[in-house]
Amino acid sequence: MPVLRIGLAQVNSTVGDLDGNARLIVDWTRRAARDGAQVVVFPEMMLTGYPVEDLCLRRSFARASQKAVDGLAGRLADAGCGGVLVYVGYLDRDEEGPRNAVAALFGGVVVARQFKHHLPNFGVFDEHRHFQPGRTLEVLRLHGVDIGLAVCQDLWEDGGPVAALGQAGVDVVVSPNASPYERSKDDVRLPLVTRRAAEAGAPLVYVNQVGGQDDLVFDGDSFVVTPDGVLRARAQQFVEDLLLVDLDLPVGVHDAQGEFHGLRLRRQVLSSGPPPRSEPPTGPVISEPLSDEAEMWAALVVGLRDYVVKNGFSSVVLGLSGGIDSAVTAAIAVDALGPDAVFGVSMPSAYSSTHSRSDAEELARRLGCHFRTEPIADPVRVYVDQLGLTGVAEENVQARVRGMLLMALSNQDGHLVLATGNKTELAVGYSTLYGDAVGGFAPIKDVFKTEVWRLARWRNAEAEKHGHTPPIPENSITKPPSAELRPDQLDTDSLPDYQVLDDILEHYVHRDRDRDRADLLAAGFDHAVVDQVMRMVDRAEYKRRQYPPGTKITGKAFGRDRRLPITNDWATPGRRSGHQAEHIA
Repeated sequence: MPVLRIGLAQVNSTVGDLDGNARLIVDWTRRAARDGAQVVVFPEMMLTGYPVEDLCLRRSFARASQKAVDGLAGRLADAGCGGVLVYVGYLDRDEEGPRNAVAALFGGVVVARQFKHHLPNFGVFDEHRHFQPGRTLEVLRLHGVDIGLAVCQDLWEDGGPVAALGQAGVDVVVSPNASPYERSKDDVRLPLVTRRAAEAGAPLVYVNQVGGQDDLVFDGDSFVVTPDGVLRARAQQFVEDLLLVDLDLPVGVHDAQGEFHGLRLRRQVLSSGPPPRSEPPTGPVISEPLSDEAEMWAALVVGLRDYVVKNGFSSVVLGLSGGIDSAVTAAIAVDALGPDAVFGVSMPSAYSSTHSRSDAEELARRLGCHFRTEPIADPVRVYVDQLGLTGVAEENVQARVRGMLLMALSNQDGHLVLATGNKTELAVGYSTLYGDAVGGFAPIKDVFKTEVWRLARWRNAEAEKHGHTPPIPENSITKPPSAELRPDQLDTDSLPDYQVLDDILEHYVHRDRDRDRADLLAAGFDHAVVDQVMRMVDRAEYKRRQYPPGTKITGKAFGRDRRLPITNDWATPGRRSGHQAEHIA
């Protein structure tokens, strides 16, 4: 039986950076070739980055992508990798329109091109808007091994390309993916790929993108599964990785061509001799998946780091209130960028408690980040006295002065401003436009309040486990949350208990639930609380539209996952009473 060594190149690409991504492909292929790989598989649309969104509609970008992939084949040959079969995702375009494509590069030329067949149009995906589907399957014979190809969503479709490959006959299936992370996704993804390997009757090589792109983050977690369900190899999560695996393939006689499951299959022989001998790898690498908290934290760190770096920033600034949200956001920022790139600002008002100021200072000391204090009482007094502000208007002007100060520091020093609001606050509108909602990125935008506390405790426990000082002061975790915009204010003055609130929100906004009022009441929630929460969520859509982007970690994040009209008179309880007064947290 031939032994084929395949390299799974789990690489972090940048959307639009054709030259930079091409260099990565050459570098990682050269590295894999040095280690004896005969096949290297890169993620979906590796050359262009993913998702390209409406960039794919620009003919100039499509032409540049086509030219780049053709030139890449020659560059790989010049780099001594011409004998390696390299699968590279890119953007193609023909008379029908843009294509989500994969090119097979070998011997200095593009030997085959296959277009993605199934174009997802749900959640964060708009591929029906962007691409035309493919209708062919390209099977390549390398060293006597027949290799089939299925691109990302093509794996998820029953009776799709994998079923066609299984019916026609192949020895191995490679699958380039750009599958965004969401919590517990691997609980679904690994069993699905295992079923597809059985359906193909061949090992399935699943290669996933890693890194952040705007509000999406990709976890990597590439792996190889045999048709009998054995996990042969698994890459790490949230880091670039080159995973090498040797597949002992019982090669069959496959010569069927024609149409299978509505797809036209074509075969091509690249080489018929046995694979060259390679030194055996040190052994199959099967990385352990991260715990739920470690996975979430890593996603938030990578999402923030790549947003900052890929957009050309070198530092971030945020308000440090002494509370849990700003503490967790600051800890994520330090883990992502290092303490010297994080600038914390305490902005006490006339209502700020002594412990809020001291907790903020203690947080900065533990993190080792920059810290300064800029009191806001005097500028707030100017607005309040000049306009005669009282009540909520006076409260909100405090938040807006803080937002103005942070943006001024951003303008002066080039920092990216981080908004520190969480998903619970965003859901119910517990924020102030142009105040605490100001910023360029919101790291915990998709993290419910109760999960913010959970992550804080986990991060502190991890620090203690490794002999380090816990980064988040205990008082920031245990004290009752408060915006401190009036005397003795607590969040519970305006909101239900966070545990109850988050439980309702999980039901009301989650993709797989989206329960209405009757469902929530049937689940046992108090009708007055349900009506209050639904009213707050539905009225806050105009705020969410103006909130900064933030890393998506759940199955349904606010933004492209959940698109509701701002002007909307559907019969939510109390809907017609107008927009609620603004609050801040």
